[in-house]
Amino acid sequence: MPGIDIIGRLDTDTAVLRARLLTLTRQQATGLKSERPADLGAQLPRALSLRAEIARRDTYGTLIGQALSRTEATQQALGRIADIARKFGSVIAVKLDANNPDVLPLYASQARQALVEVGQLLNAQQGGEYLFGGSDFANPPVPDPDGLPTGGMAAGIATAIGMLGGGNAAAVAAATRAAALDDSTGVTPFSAFVADPSRGGGEPRRSVVSADGTATPIGLFANRNAAATSAGETTGSWARDLLRGLASIAALTPAQTASQEDFKALADTIRHGLQSASNALADEQGALGQTEQQLTDMQTRHGQMHDSLKAQLADIEEVDMAEVLTRMQATKTALEASYNAIGTIASLSLVSYLR
Repeated sequence: MPGIDIIGRLDTDTAVLRARLLTLTRQQATGLKSERPADLGAQLPRALSLRAEIARRDTYGTLIGQALSRTEATQQALGRIADIARKFGSVIAVKLDANNPDVLPLYASQARQALVEVGQLLNAQQGGEYLFGGSDFANPPVPDPDGLPTGGMAAGIATAIGMLGGGNAAAVAAATRAAALDDSTGVTPFSAFVADPSRGGGEPRRSVVSADGTATPIGLFANRNAAATSAGETTGSWARDLLRGLASIAALTPAQTASQEDFKALADTIRHGLQSASNALADEQGALGQTEQQLTDMQTRHGQMHDSLKAQLADIEEVDMAEVLTRMQATKTALEASYNAIGTIASLSLVSYLR
């Protein structure tokens, strides 16, 4: 019968409309053209390439973020260490005077306290890792900061300063420098790892992979310079220079003022050494600050590229929601009309049959 044939065709059209509405409903819920990658057809390779690039940018951004947290903590520790170096180099060391021996015990006490604090700062951590310990994240680079005022290095410096007199100021200064450079067990305040040239003492700075083929150095060491170059009265290391100067002040007693010329020469050596430490620390902070700015700029570029890539991927995978809603409404209207048509034709066919 003609009515039945028409109803059959309408049923087929209605099934198509129902399938289309189901697809549009799913697209409205997910925002995606399809939940199956294979449905992207010729666009699939491009989508996969974009996803991989987005993942790389995300990884770089995360690594840089972690590195910046580490450098921020490092800068805080360096800032306090620099404050100590400036205080003792520009204030206390300047006041060392053979004609004023009564203040030496006070300065010595302050220097001993500063030694402990510097040791603790060199043991600063971030995320459970030691900032100045090289690749040895689990162990402190200064094993016994509380023992620095009486440890082997400080004892060696004190012994040398105790012999001051008779025109031997240069020899005493050389002896304090040698004690600060001595990495033998029982003398060095640093851990066996960072003091060993074949291990931490010779390893490169810790770096962060900040882009394809790019590693940016961010690590610092407790016993040697990273980016800074020490000059003047120096051991070659701002940390050793600072510890040497503090230990020297801590060893001073009124007895050393008996030879005024020797005391003045030694005081000058102490002051110059602390100034060298302060200058190198400023350079280290500045270099690390430049690195932080570079990393921040790279992180920004990665973020911008990430957004651009996401937009390109969205063009391939995501739907235009306004268009989907418009098509949904049109499909619903067509489907309702189809249902009505089927009902009407079915009723007419039934009346004709009953006649």
